[in-house]
Amino acid sequence: MEQQSQKPKFLVLGVLFLLPITVYLFFASGVNNFGKLPVVTENVMEISSFKDLQGESVQLEDRITVLGFFGDNLLENKAYAYNLAHKIYKKNHQFEEFQFVILLPESARNQALILKSKIEEIAPTTAWKFAFGTSEEITQVFNSLGTNLKLQNHNASPYVFIIDKDRNVRGRDDDDDAENGILYGFDSSIIAEINNKMSDDVKVLLAEYRDARKDKPKRKI
Repeated sequence: MEQQSQKPKFLVLGVLFLLPITVYLFFASGVNNFGKLPVVTENVMEISSFKDLQGESVQLEDRITVLGFFGDNLLENKAYAYNLAHKIYKKNHQFEEFQFVILLPESARNQALILKSKIEEIAPTTAWKFAFGTSEEITQVFNSLGTNLKLQNHNASPYVFIIDKDRNVRGRDDDDDAENGILYGFDSSIIAEINNKMSDDVKVLLAEYRDARKDKPKRKI
């Protein structure tokens, strides 16, 4: 009788021990890992007319890009860059073909040099590019994102966008906080949004390409 009375106790203890581990493994795998990150806009304008600090062209095609527009008052918006550098860039910059691109007017070049040196204190800036073009070109690229957002004065926006290798905007189509449920971009001035929503979505997209690479048949020599 005593042995039988001990069985429910061991069963309860076993459940209490295993349940937290199961829950942890479920959430550690990523909320969105069960599907691909939705495409919310197709055919974003290519940015090859923009030149980086070294005078080289940048591009979206065949890259996984976080695209931002921080304006000609760049240092006033440096908190946007710091939030992204700490929460997104630092842990993902070594992924092949992943890049950050911040589009700026030429007047922000000296500020970009200063901010680049600050970001280098967080992580190597080999995949972080400040790229320069005209105000008209910046506006054209922003409008091609097809969002419900507007570019503010001085060519600036706190929002950043995830662009896949085919120049599609990836976001969410069932977001409770977004208009009509469609989340096009992430407000880099809000650390909670970057740390939670954007971090998870970047992880999902990188995993999508990583898995596709694994499934790709190897060439026979």
